[in-house]
Amino acid sequence: MNQEEGQRIEPSRIQKLIAGRMLRSKQTQPCFYLTAKAPIDKIIEMRRPLSKQLGVRISLNDFIIRAMALAVEQNPLMKGTIKNDSLELQADVTVGLAVAAPKGLVVPVVKKANEKSLAQIAQDTMELIEKAKNNKLTLEDLRVPCTTLTALGMFGIESFLPIPSPGQCNIVSMGKIIEYPVVTDGKIESKKCIEFGLAADSRVVTYDYGAKFLMDIVGFVSSPDRLSS
Repeated sequence: MNQEEGQRIEPSRIQKLIAGRMLRSKQTQPCFYLTAKAPIDKIIEMRRPLSKQLGVRISLNDFIIRAMALAVEQNPLMKGTIKNDSLELQADVTVGLAVAAPKGLVVPVVKKANEKSLAQIAQDTMELIEKAKNNKLTLEDLRVPCTTLTALGMFGIESFLPIPSPGQCNIVSMGKIIEYPVVTDGKIESKKCIEFGLAADSRVVTYDYGAKFLMDIVGFVSSPDRLSS
C-alpha cells in the first residue's frame, strides 16, 4: 500500500479474536436492549466506612457485581444459553468484569458470586484485575459467565449499549455518575445516579423477564444495605 492510499494496520491476534467473537454474537444472538437509572448516593456514603470496617477496599464495581449476582439468582433464566436448539442453564452464578489488559480487553470471572460476601467479591476482583494486568489469567478465570459488567464511566460516558459474547445470555453496561433533579414528596432534590444498559438474547428471555432482571439490579443498588453482608 503506497502513502496516497493511507496506512495499513495489521490487527493483533487478540484484536482478531475479539472482532470475530463480536461479529458472531451480532449474527447469531438477536438481542433486545433496555436502560434504567439507579440512585447511588447511599453506596457513595457507605463505601469508605464499609471498606474500613471490612478491611478491604470496596469499589463501586464490587457493589454492582454483587447486585447482578443476586439479581441472576432471582431470575435464573439469565444463566441460560442456547445449545443445539435447547436452553441450558449454567450450574453456578458467575459474573464477568470487563478489564483493559495490555494485550486487549479480557473478561475474568467471579465464580459463585451469589454465594460470596461483598468483601469476598472485592478480594476476587482485585486479584483478577492484577492477574489481567500481568497477563496471568487462566482459562478457568476466563470461562464464559452468566452475565458481565462493562463500565465506561471513567471515560466520561453516560450510557451505552454493549454486545454480549457468544454463548452468553446477557451483558450489563454502566455509565458515569451523574447528578439528576429528583422530585421527592413535592420537593426537588439532587441525586447522584448511574445508568445501566442491558443487552439480552431474546431467544433465552423475554422483554419483561429482562426488565425484571434489570430492575432487580436497580433495586439492590438503591438499597445497598442488602449488599453489604
